Amino acid sequence: MRHRHDLPWEQWKRIASFFPHRVHGGHRGRPFENHYRIFNGILWRLHTGAPWRDIPDYFGPWQTIYGRFRRWRRDGTWANILTYLLDDLEQRGRLGHNLWLVDATVVRASRAAAGAQKHPHEIPHLAGAPSAQLQEPEEHALGYSRGGFGTKVHLLVTDRGIVLGIYVTPGQQHESTAFKPLLRRVLLPRRRGVPQWPTKLAADKGYSYPHIRRWSRQHHIEPVIPTRKNQPTEESFDKASYRKRNQIERVVGHYKECRALGTRYEKLAVDYVALWMVAVIEKLLNLA
Repeated sequence: MRHRHDLPWEQWKRIASFFPHRVHGGHRGRPFENHYRIFNGILWRLHTGAPWRDIPDYFGPWQTIYGRFRRWRRDGTWANILTYLLDDLEQRGRLGHNLWLVDATVVRASRAAAGAQKHPHEIPHLAGAPSAQLQEPEEHALGYSRGGFGTKVHLLVTDRGIVLGIYVTPGQQHESTAFKPLLRRVLLPRRRGVPQWPTKLAADKGYSYPHIRRWSRQHHIEPVIPTRKNQPTEESFDKASYRKRNQIERVVGHYKECRALGTRYEKLAVDYVALWMVAVIEKLLNLA
């Protein structure tokens, strides 16, 4: 029986090799629970936003599903799958390097997100390629803004609606301060002969700062950022490209339909970012 949020089998076969051999390659050890069923349990929780312990028994013990989700965050599985799928799109010419978009959105946090251990013996982390690696921040990327207690999610997206980078900060932190950290988190592998950066980078007035424009031009990127009222007008401002910035707003709206992303329930920022990765993986598999 296939459930509503289950990944189609054909899509699962594209990423099945990233998960451990179920019987440990013939070596000793208790066989793993069915990875496909566990993955679907994670998708069910991603879309419904229900507590982990409320995952239906059909998918397996909730402790196993939650433990596997965190294990694949710690060993870099989520980041490796996402990097692979982005690279595949790049090689097929479906990614696009003409215009990339940057924006941030505040996500309210449930009270369940509070209470993480402040000084753990081992700092939780998200593993994978260097651009994906993230250590748990001291404040767990939680803070108070005008919207209340929450997290600010910073996204880098192509003009085709494909997420390339994810970064989180406390809700009150200004988006301009996360610009460079976000750009360092591009999950697309570098290839010889393929440009690392886009031709143009669009963002709203919240990014209209000299250091952002300077960084962009140093990397041979044309900044498509409108100026604020107290700044000199940029005569070369590309209005046609800026109109496409609504693409990233549609992307944010799409992912916030996943209830575990639209409200933050995770105590750890690295777990929350890993959930975003799972959502992007599902989206990219649907593009194939």
